[in-house]
Amino acid sequence: MSICGVLDKDEIEEFVKILTRQTCTAHDPIIDEGEPADFVFNVTGGAVKLFKLLPDGRRQITGFLFEGDFLGIAMNDTYSYSAEAVGDAHMCRFNRRKFEALLDRFPKLERRLLGMASNELAQAQDQMLLLGRKTAREKLCTFLLSLSRRSEKRGYDPSVISVPMSRNDIGDYLGLTTETVSRTFTNLKKDGVIRLLEGNRVKINDAEQLQDLAEGA
Repeated sequence: MSICGVLDKDEIEEFVKILTRQTCTAHDPIIDEGEPADFVFNVTGGAVKLFKLLPDGRRQITGFLFEGDFLGIAMNDTYSYSAEAVGDAHMCRFNRRKFEALLDRFPKLERRLLGMASNELAQAQDQMLLLGRKTAREKLCTFLLSLSRRSEKRGYDPSVISVPMSRNDIGDYLGLTTETVSRTFTNLKKDGVIRLLEGNRVKINDAEQLQDLAEGA
């Protein structure tokens, strides 16, 4: 799933020479909007939230990244968003210039990066739909389904998903208040659609029902 997954053994050895391993704890900043885009990152563990600050000081979370996801792609010389760790997070950090030099040497690495960027664009389009057209219940169900699909893509059980972000973070992502997020979780639990487990995990009892609810059925 990671950026280096397309490389062979010798190429990975070249890749390792330019990386630095980085570990963050909850709320540690990783990048700040507007600062020089000197580094790019590959998330290898934990979760990271991406966000932008609005002129009035409010925060809009634009996405969450998990193991295998790439962070810090910038079209210009500065970052267009901020990122911080949700909990304990682990990353490989690369100097941007050295990383771009490797892209020239390994075209398949560039193709993998392009695929990741395309996926990021698709997620941004989904986010626009979430914020503009769906009810609170539909938004949360869609969010849980997206986490389930990510979990399945990484080889995990899609019916038991990790939800490490806070209710406040989920609200900032879905355009809902913290109270609405908590109430919607409670209602889904009462209706038997989900079960809340220890360790910030959610059990999806009926994926088809959750899909129907996400689509407003």
